[in-house]
Amino acid sequence: MSVARAAELIRAGKLVAFPTETVYGLGADALNAAAVERIFEAKGRPNTSPLIVHVDGIRMARDLAAEWPDAAEKLARHYWPGPLTLIVPKKPSIPDAVTAGLPTVGLRMPAHPLALELIRAAGTPIAAPSANRFTELSPTEVGHVREELAEYVLDGGPACVGIESTVLSLVGAPTLLRPGVIPLPEIEALIGPVRVISAAGEGAHASPGMHQRHYRPATPLYLLRPGETVPEGKGARLRLGVELPADPRAYAAALYGALHRLDGQGLQWIAVGLPPDTPEWAGVLDRLRRAAER
Repeated sequence: MSVARAAELIRAGKLVAFPTETVYGLGADALNAAAVERIFEAKGRPNTSPLIVHVDGIRMARDLAAEWPDAAEKLARHYWPGPLTLIVPKKPSIPDAVTAGLPTVGLRMPAHPLALELIRAAGTPIAAPSANRFTELSPTEVGHVREELAEYVLDGGPACVGIESTVLSLVGAPTLLRPGVIPLPEIEALIGPVRVISAAGEGAHASPGMHQRHYRPATPLYLLRPGETVPEGKGARLRLGVELPADPRAYAAALYGALHRLDGQGLQWIAVGLPPDTPEWAGVLDRLRRAAER
């Protein structure tokens, strides 16, 4: 697998699946509107759901932002490269196709050496949602990526974070739009109070990942509270501290891989015990609740 070949395809307006520390992304040149539209077509993704633009550092992010608040600088210096997406006003160089027509853009510096090498070799920011069909289970290793989605797939091994990035809007009052593995109190310790919005309204969504049904295996997923029984029929249960780790970050890293494995076993259901409802578990709970929505 060649980063040089992948970068050549990105420059040519093609789609490349590539690894990040969160999940595998389906990438295109973020400044090429026609290439970005191909992402939506390949995924079956509605154009109301904006894409995250991956950058190789703060300088590239500032070049794409019409405004770069002090909070963005502070958070980027603390968390980048890493699983935090910052939403800021965009410059006109970012096509409206990337941002669902909104005047804002989500920017992130991924913490994976191949992702950063690809951005630098391509010489352009890369717009990328997860490399899956829309609302399906996200890929955390190369074997989870459907071959038909991309012209080329870079294999970077298993994702070490395992769920999608935290998304924080810095347009107006800081607002958490999608939780991830970074606990909210940790962010607030850096920049002060943060509002929380978890549901999208009508029209363009402020962030990816705000659809009610998302991150779903093909097998029906059930969430079990303590004492609840599993459904009837052939299924499998994932228990906290048994089949999945008791630590929230380790759990996040293992979750999608476990669901992918079970999804290929012809089961009638998958049951997952609900983890604690604490800030450290917020990202995992968000993914589980959306995945179980029917």
